[in-house]
Amino acid sequence: MILETKRLILREFQESDFEAVQKYASDPEVVRYMEFGPNTEKDTRQFLQMRMQRQIEKPRRLYDFALVLKEGDRLIGSCGIVISQPEHIEASLGYILNKDNWNQGLITEASRRMMQFAFQDLGVHRVFATCDPANIASYSVMNKIGMKREGHLREHKFAKGKWRDSLIYSILEHEFTFK
Repeated sequence: MILETKRLILREFQESDFEAVQKYASDPEVVRYMEFGPNTEKDTRQFLQMRMQRQIEKPRRLYDFALVLKEGDRLIGSCGIVISQPEHIEASLGYILNKDNWNQGLITEASRRMMQFAFQDLGVHRVFATCDPANIASYSVMNKIGMKREGHLREHKFAKGKWRDSLIYSILEHEFTFK
């Protein structure tokens, strides 16, 4: 499965992606707000194996794509949708990007394409996403793609040895602008 945007190819992960994934997943600055990381090489190999196994699941609930720059054919991150509640046709959005590519609008571009895929191809009704309240870049992306802030979840995740808050954003199918 392959999706495209103006500057990106969103494709399935493969074993040969190890070095590029390890570069961003082992970077403490990149994973500062994530529940995982910094990754060891073993962690990254396990991640890739799990992603490849989930590509063939039936019914499929995880669509996590490698983000590849068209110019230079270089993997720079990932963006995905997880069907979290099939009975309610609800999905969650997630993303991560190599810091060499921050502040270029690439995650906004990829996330918009993932939401288009979720609404048009998967028949999802609602997409939500969460982020750490200190992660200004992440909630800025959510705002740019039309998501609305629903609330502030207090200490609902235990990650990296501490309780963490999250902001929650969502968008409904009829609110999404297909461009």
